[in-house]
Amino acid sequence: MILKGFIGRAAGCAALLSFLLVMAFMTTTGFAQATFKKDQLTVKTSTGDHVIAVELALSEEQKSLGLMFRPKVPPDTGMLFPYDRPRELTMWMRNTYASLDMIFIRQDGVVHRIEYSTEPMSERVISSQGNVTAVLELAAGEAKRLAIKPGDRVLHATFKLAR
Repeated sequence: MILKGFIGRAAGCAALLSFLLVMAFMTTTGFAQATFKKDQLTVKTSTGDHVIAVELALSEEQKSLGLMFRPKVPPDTGMLFPYDRPRELTMWMRNTYASLDMIFIRQDGVVHRIEYSTEPMSERVISSQGNVTAVLELAAGEAKRLAIKPGDRVLHATFKLAR
């Protein structure tokens, strides 16, 4: 009986260790990020135009993964989550290690709302609080550093009416 319990615990520990090694590999090698198309967008603010290198979360699988498992998001980079039609969008921070600013953007490219410095690993639902067609996620503090606020404009092919 003692040997049987030991083997069961050892197998459980081995499974946990395998999972942690896979997650560490994905995080350090960029494996989890490898499937995202890269692009740029411009945010027009009162302090000027700010170019941001973005990854595009286009598929449902990419939108589900988002910025999960990344230890940090560098300045002037982020992820854009475009949707096909205006709607109330909700996000959360499950498995997301880095605090983020979430910028909710209307169909015309105008910033609707910003959720500043989200709580890492939280399952709290963060809502757009209105109909939008995209979310731009940046590292926490970037929206304030770049002086992005509601009413500012985001220029990208996603926003057909934005000029």
